[in-house]
Amino acid sequence: MAQSSVRVLILGAYGFFGSRIAEALAKTPLELIVAGRDLDKATALAYRLGLRAPNARAIDATDPKLALVIRKLGVSIVIHTAGPFQGQQYHVARACIEARSHYLDLADGRAFVVGISTLDAAARQAGVCVLSGVSSLPALSSAVIDRYVGYFGKLEQIAIGISSGARIPGPATLQGVLGYCGKSFKVLENGTWVDAHGWLDRRTFPFPKPVGPRLLGRCDVPDLALLPQRYPDARTVSFHAGFASDTSHKLVEWLATQVRRRRLKSVLPFAGSLYRLGRWLEPLLSDRGGMFVRMTGPDEDGRQRTLTWQLLAYDNHGPNIPCAPAIALTQKMARGQVPDPGARACMGLLTVEEILAPLKGLSLREIGSPVPTYVESAS
Repeated sequence: MAQSSVRVLILGAYGFFGSRIAEALAKTPLELIVAGRDLDKATALAYRLGLRAPNARAIDATDPKLALVIRKLGVSIVIHTAGPFQGQQYHVARACIEARSHYLDLADGRAFVVGISTLDAAARQAGVCVLSGVSSLPALSSAVIDRYVGYFGKLEQIAIGISSGARIPGPATLQGVLGYCGKSFKVLENGTWVDAHGWLDRRTFPFPKPVGPRLLGRCDVPDLALLPQRYPDARTVSFHAGFASDTSHKLVEWLATQVRRRRLKSVLPFAGSLYRLGRWLEPLLSDRGGMFVRMTGPDEDGRQRTLTWQLLAYDNHGPNIPCAPAIALTQKMARGQVPDPGARACMGLLTVEEILAPLKGLSLREIGSPVPTYVESAS
């Protein structure tokens, strides 16, 4: 499909991530439709981006007639950003398959991203690609590992972490990450699947200055299930995340402890208060954050190696990183480079360079050692 003929629909377009994707794609030759439940908000976004009023639509992602809406609009690609995805069904993806439109989402829910493959046969039959996790995880994380995996004879350990800056994500995203707070989930450690608990198991990662050391806790993400499949030599796969504020992290950690000890059923009732607190604290906190991927294993000669890739963000530009894979893949598809039909997690479709390209001009710094460092033992 030629780029000028590509019409893209963003669901949740005026949200935390959707608005960033819309802003980037509005600068391209693509025909963009920004949509959400609130027509006024969609229209305001359209005008802000220099689009016409018809480019804004009131569309509910749960509309039973969504497939008909997508078909009537003549949409080539749907970008689904309306979370939270934890517990969400595949209504939008199924509607895209029925309408024969390609589908991308920014889902971070483990079950949601892993389970998208249940739509594979239907997507193949319709001749469309249905891709989940077109975001930091697993699109960017797996791209980083793909770049460096050749340095290892066996890639045995993968550790991933993200620490945000002051800018707190939208309420839907916050609900998603708090939903498993204190709850158990499976992680691969030393070749065995064991229980971990959300936002516990505190670690400190030494990001370089000016980000500095950050507290991190366990999170339940798609990579925990997907990476052991993609890299079968891996015996340990972990993911930790944290906040710009140590105090905020310790507060969430304390709430997680209450859930684990069954003094609370869930942290979700506190999501609204935590969101308001986060917004109030924003001006007082660091505008810097970072992501790392640490890989460990022996080389072809059996010598143990480790490599750590990092991406640092300043000026509260960190939230643009999860949006970059969807922007990059949409542009790539518009140039005619459409992935094979089928439904799957977004891995192996973008390089690190392709993902970072839409972020040029932002306050980001990539740190990647070209050659892994020898170590005495896996860390």
